Amino acid sequence: MPKSAKLVEPAATPRLTVRKTYKLYIGGKFPRSESGRTFVADGDNVALASRKDARDAVVAARAAQPGWAGATAYNRGQILYRIAEMVEARRAEFTGLGVPAAEVDAAIDRWIWYAGWSDKIAQVAGGANPVAGPFFNISAPEPTGVVAVVAPAGLLGLVSVLAPAIVTGNTTVVLAADPQIAITLAEVLATSDVPGGVVNILTGAYAETAPWLAAHADVNAVDLTGAAPSVAAELERTAAGTLKRVIRPAEQPDFLADPGLKPMTSLLETKTVWHPKGY
Repeated sequence: MPKSAKLVEPAATPRLTVRKTYKLYIGGKFPRSESGRTFVADGDNVALASRKDARDAVVAARAAQPGWAGATAYNRGQILYRIAEMVEARRAEFTGLGVPAAEVDAAIDRWIWYAGWSDKIAQVAGGANPVAGPFFNISAPEPTGVVAVVAPAGLLGLVSVLAPAIVTGNTTVVLAADPQIAITLAEVLATSDVPGGVVNILTGAYAETAPWLAAHADVNAVDLTGAAPSVAAELERTAAGTLKRVIRPAEQPDFLADPGLKPMTSLLETKTVWHPKGY
């Protein structure tokens, strides 16, 4: 080769961008919709959940419920605190989705607030009852079971309805209002020691799946916080057919305000135990 000759590097092949498809979150996994359907949200492809997907989510939630309810309250609190840690670590990803930094902070604080209540709510919601006769009479709170949630928009709104449901031992099927935010949160949950099936997230218009969940006999409660008033009224009537507990705020909640205990106590049942006193 002549000394004057130069090696020419091959032209770099343009790299294809790996576009993210936002999938469902069911049973701790990220499946596509069984129907194969998607829709476009803010330029992203998002899975469009079907009734079959909703049924799979209920099955996963029911299977996970005994184990989650049987975990110690302290353990559930540790897991919620871990969620807060992971949201903190992925702060930039949430702000990149358009969530204001102040809202991310509020969502992290909300997870920590509920984590602190995990081993205290039983003492506040339960207690010993005065009765006539030689008996102890004790009321103890228990989880309602599987809760279907029509989530409100925004990260803080989603956290504000999800955290009180799972900290009290319930499992959930969430119909997301903001799919990218919800599935990004699902990715946080998947790396935060939350057992598969405790939280299941479906994306797409809830007109198809919400009525079906409201009528499902294996769903114990429905939270309609994120539903439009006219839709919420119809879903409440549907839920009455299977005697579900329905959470339907009279007006849109202020998620920045102190949530109080009602979001937790609304999803608890009370078990009363009688025991004879010894002499």
